Amino acid sequence: MSQAAKVAVVGAGIMGSAIATRLIETGQAVTVFDLDTAKVAALTAKGAVSAMSVAEATRASDFVILSLNHADIVRAVVFGAGGVAAEGSRDKLLIDMSSIDPVETANMAKRLADETQMKWLDCPLSGGVPGALAGQLTVMAGGEPANFERARVLMQHLCANYTLMGPSGAGQTTKLINQLFCAVLFQAVAEAVKLAEAGGVDPRTIPAALKGGRADSSILQEFMAKFAARDYSPTGRIDNMLKDLDSLQAFALKTKTPLPMTGQVVEIHRLLCAAGLGPKDSAEMMRLLDGKTD
Repeated sequence: MSQAAKVAVVGAGIMGSAIATRLIETGQAVTVFDLDTAKVAALTAKGAVSAMSVAEATRASDFVILSLNHADIVRAVVFGAGGVAAEGSRDKLLIDMSSIDPVETANMAKRLADETQMKWLDCPLSGGVPGALAGQLTVMAGGEPANFERARVLMQHLCANYTLMGPSGAGQTTKLINQLFCAVLFQAVAEAVKLAEAGGVDPRTIPAALKGGRADSSILQEFMAKFAARDYSPTGRIDNMLKDLDSLQAFALKTKTPLPMTGQVVEIHRLLCAAGLGPKDSAEMMRLLDGKTD
């Protein structure tokens, strides 16, 4: 039997909790830190050890997984008082599973290595909570090949698809591309539902009819029936998607990359958030097309 990996999970939100749960269930030695003590308690009940600070969690671990919302939070957690850098060393590896700006990622990775010799692997994910709990995530990594391989001891329990995309920041760039596809395809599915309804076609029959054709996709197969049923049960927040789309647009501006179609979809998400639907599921975009956002 292989020895349990010692891993800290910093950030016990929806995704961080799912990642920690999966690692606990696969026999890893998990230490967790979050400002929300109730979320920490839920994980300690499953077998995690709680830490009083990020530094304490880092000290107890060989790997530090971050699951946080914004680059500013990541920076504070890593370089702030009592953060990762306070206990960073060459024998530890930071694995950032947040979705943040690629340039910010590369800059922070360099700073952490310069200050502590601790290496950084950006590992944004796709697959959500179900993928994490089943060990079926798709993870796009950015960093050095040796660190990519070193992290496999954890990723083998979390991922069905784990790919090194290039140096620091490349994983985050790939995640932005993933979000571009998701956002545009969600909007396409919503519009297709309306068109099918207008033409007297049951939209729930479309996924099977198009399966295997050029228009097929996992989003079509998983979400068209959900959108058609106006099933608003949570699978992903609109405001989280807008956060990623804003990062995508900022990166496109830095790199002078034209994204005309994506720009329109970004503004649709901004309209949904302005209508108070930000915390809701992506299926809520049907309300906008139905004229029922009030």
